[in-house]
Amino acid sequence: MGCCGNKEKRTEWTPLEERSVTDIPWLILFIFFCTGMAIITGFSVAKGGTSRLINGYDSYGNICGKNNSKIIDHPLNGQNFASRKYVFFLDPCNIDLVKRKINSVALCVSSCPDKELGNLREVQEYARLNGSSLCRYDIEPSSYPSHPDKATSCPKLPVKPSKVRFNRCIPVDITCYAQFAQAIVNSISENVFEKVVIGVLASKEIIFGLCVLSVVLSGILMVVIRYISAILVVILTVLVVLGSLAATGVLWWLYADLKKSVNSTSPVEQAIAQDNTQGLLAFAITATVLTVVLLLLIVFLRKRVALTIALFHVAGNVFIHIPLIALQPVWTCLSLLLFWVCWLAVLLSLGTSGSPEKNVNTGLVEFKLDEPLQYMVWYHAVGLIWISEFLLACQQMTVAGAVVTYYFTRDKSQLPMTPILSSVLRLARYHLGTVAKGAFIITLVEIPRLILTYIHNQLKGKENACARCMVKACICCLWCLQKCLQYLNQNAYTATAINSTSFCTSARDALIILVENAVRVAAINTVGDFVLFFGKVLVVACTAFVGVLTLRYQQEYTVWVVPVIIACLFAYLVAHCFLSVYEMVVDALFLCFAIDSKYNDGSPGKEYYMDKSLMEFVENSRKAMERDTSAGSKLMPLADRGT
Repeated sequence: MGCCGNKEKRTEWTPLEERSVTDIPWLILFIFFCTGMAIITGFSVAKGGTSRLINGYDSYGNICGKNNSKIIDHPLNGQNFASRKYVFFLDPCNIDLVKRKINSVALCVSSCPDKELGNLREVQEYARLNGSSLCRYDIEPSSYPSHPDKATSCPKLPVKPSKVRFNRCIPVDITCYAQFAQAIVNSISENVFEKVVIGVLASKEIIFGLCVLSVVLSGILMVVIRYISAILVVILTVLVVLGSLAATGVLWWLYADLKKSVNSTSPVEQAIAQDNTQGLLAFAITATVLTVVLLLLIVFLRKRVALTIALFHVAGNVFIHIPLIALQPVWTCLSLLLFWVCWLAVLLSLGTSGSPEKNVNTGLVEFKLDEPLQYMVWYHAVGLIWISEFLLACQQMTVAGAVVTYYFTRDKSQLPMTPILSSVLRLARYHLGTVAKGAFIITLVEIPRLILTYIHNQLKGKENACARCMVKACICCLWCLQKCLQYLNQNAYTATAINSTSFCTSARDALIILVENAVRVAAINTVGDFVLFFGKVLVVACTAFVGVLTLRYQQEYTVWVVPVIIACLFAYLVAHCFLSVYEMVVDALFLCFAIDSKYNDGSPGKEYYMDKSLMEFVENSRKAMERDTSAGSKLMPLADRGT
C-alpha cells in the first residue's frame, strides 16, 4: 500500500492508450475513513446533540420547545417547555473570548422582549402581560423586585429589545457587541465600528456590483493574457533590471557621500559615521553581487522564456476548446463550502452531545464530552483536512485529465464533446485511490504544522524566545515541504492522467522529467508566477479604481474605504481562483510537452503531439543549436592551425 512496496514499472509513456484502476488499497482505506465520518455524524444526531443545537437549551439541561424528561438530579431539570421555544440570556453581552461562548445563565422563554425594560418592575409587568418570565424558573414574577437573588437570577438591566435568530433572543442594538468586536479585531472605538457597519450596509448593492465586476474582469483576463504574456515578460525584465541597477547605484552613491562627510565631523560623530559607512559598504557589495547574478540569470534564461510564452499561448487555446475548465474553481468552492457547513454542524452537535454534569460552584448544568467523544472530535478534525485536500486534488486531477486529453489528441476536432465530463468520469472510475493517497500525504504534513502553529500562538508573550524561534523555524520548514509536495502531487496527477499509473510511480516519473528540465521549470515558475500575479494585481486595481470613483463622490457613504477593501479582497480571491486554474493548465502542458519532446522527434512513427506554437519553439531551438554547432566546427580548424 505504500510507496516502498510499489513494484509497478513503466518503460515508456503511452498517453491515453490504456486505463487501469490505481491505488485500490488507498481507495478502500479512504472509503473506510469516510464511513467512520458518517458514523460520527449519525452518532451526533442520535445522541440528541442536534436537538439541543437547533432548538437551544438552558443552563439546567432542558431543551427549549420540548417536554423534557429528567436527565440529572437538579431541581430545575426535566421541565415541560413546549410553550417556551426561545433561549434568553440574562447577560448576553458577557462574552468569554477565550472559551468563545456567552458567559451567562440561559433560560427558556415564551417570547423575546420587544422593547427596552429599564428596571425589574418593567420586567415584572412584561411577565404579567406576555406570560414570559425572564428570571429564574423558581422565582415568581411578583417577587422580582424584592428577591434576594435578583442580581444573579434576573436579567442584567436594562434589558435590550431582541429579535429571534435561530431560536435565540439576540439584542437588536449592535453596540451590545461593540466591545466584543473591538477585542476580536483589536482596533477601533465603538462609534467607528458603528459607522463602518452602517457604511457597509448602505453600500451593499455597490459592493455586490464590484464583486460581479471582478468576476467579469477575471474571465476577460484569462482570454487576454495569452496575447499579452510576451509584453508582460518584457515589462518584468525591464523593471527587474532597472530596479536592481537603480538600487545598487543608490547604495554606492550613499556610501560615497557618507564617506566624504566623515572627515568634516567631530571624533564622536566620525566613529558613528564609520560604522554606518561600513554597513552601507556591505549592503552595496551585496546588492552588486545580487545584481550581477540576476543579470546573468536573465541572460541565461532568456531563451527559456520563449517556452513560457508559448505555453501561455497554448493554455489560451485549451480554454477556447474547453471553456468549462474555467468553472472548476466554482464547483470546488461549492463542494468545499457544503462539506465545511456539514462538518461544522456535526462538530457543534458533538459539542452538545456530552453527558450532563452539575457544576458545584455555579449550580448550573454543563455538558462534558466523554473520552470516546473526545477521540471522535480528533477523528473529525483529521477528516476536515483529508477530505478538503481530497476535493482540491480532485480538481487538479480533473484539470490535468482534460489538458492531457487536449494535448495528446492530434486532431482537435476529435476531442470528446465534453472533455471535462470525460475527465471527471475517468477520475471516478480509475483514479480516486490515487487522489486519496496524494491528499493523505499533504494531510500528514498539514497536521503537525497546525499543531506547531497553535503551540507558537500559545507561546506568544512568554519569556522563552528560543523555543518560539525553534517552533517558528519548524513551521516554516513544514510550510516549504507542503508547497513542494503540492507541486509534486499536481505533476503526479498529470502523469497518472497520461499513463494510468499509481501515485508513487507517477510521482517518480514526473520528478525525473522535472529534474531533467530543471532550468525550464525555474523559468516557467518564475516568469509564469509573475505574469499571473500581475494579472491578479490588475483585477484588484481595476476593481478598486471603479469602487473609489463610485463611492468617493457620493455623500451618503461616509465610510467608503471599508466597502472598497471588501470588494478588493473578493476581487483578489476571484482572480486567484481563476488564474490558479490557468497555472494548473500551464504546469500540465509543460509536463506533456517535456514527455512529448523527449520520446518523439518528429520522424515518421514518432510525430509530435504538440501545438503549432510549441512546434515553432522546438524548431527555433533546434536551429539555434545547429548554428552553435556549425560555429564551433568552423573554429576547430583555426585552433588546429594555431597549434
